[in-house]
Amino acid sequence: MKLVPLGDRVVLKQLEAEETTKSGIVLPGQAQEKPQQAEVIAVGPGGVVDGKEVKMEVAVGDKVIYSKYAGTEVKLENEEYIVVKQGDILAVIK
Repeated sequence: MKLVPLGDRVVLKQLEAEETTKSGIVLPGQAQEKPQQAEVIAVGPGGVVDGKEVKMEVAVGDKVIYSKYAGTEVKLENEEYIVVKQGDILAVIK
């Protein structure tokens, strides 16, 4: 199966959380905060959303930072994805 986003939506796969701090302290699973960084898996076609032309500015494979409480979590074939609107993506990591 494959997720194909509609309109200005983007499918993201969250990057793994850091298991150790910079000083070398190992964090247990509950103490790890979910990262707000993800990889773009699929991009919708854009088009007209709410009467405005939307041009998609991210591409498959981009690493991005997204809003903390944005999107809808989806589980498909034992993989977890997040579907967000393009406006919820704050930056592309270069």
